[in-house]
Amino acid sequence: MEDTFLEGIAYILPAAVTGFVAYYMFNGFIKSQNSERKLEILAAKRKDSLPIKLQAYERLLLFCERINPVKMLLRIQPLSTNTTEYLQLLIANIEQEFEHNLVQQIYISDDSWTAIYAAKSAVINKLKQVAENSSSANELRENVLIDYSKTLPPTETAIAYIKNEVKKLL
Repeated sequence: MEDTFLEGIAYILPAAVTGFVAYYMFNGFIKSQNSERKLEILAAKRKDSLPIKLQAYERLLLFCERINPVKMLLRIQPLSTNTTEYLQLLIANIEQEFEHNLVQQIYISDDSWTAIYAAKSAVINKLKQVAENSSSANELRENVLIDYSKTLPPTETAIAYIKNEVKKLL
């Protein structure tokens, strides 16, 4: 009886070891295949989303160019000599441009969006600040142009940040 038992173990033990080895090998193979599929899917998603992200960065770079105070003042002429009316026209233009591009924040990094939002706020605040010391719309334009001839507009900082983000994407 003992011999039969030992003989049974002699047959079962190699089969069990072979079964365990096969299980672990197939399990590792399946995990490897799943990892490869996930990487392929991720690569396909990146390939599909890259043009959308680049387009979002392009639009926001254009937004920054359009709200650049120097360029905006050359593009938007005052309708009257009233400083407040001209300031409101400029701010309304900035807000309209911003609202037009608001959805682009979905496709860009949070840091980029923060830089763009900060540039927008800085431009508006600077316009308000200069408007307080201006007696006419033309004087407001002159003061803003003089002020930004001495310093770099905040939109340039946002543009530099956008360019850096795009380089990281590519």
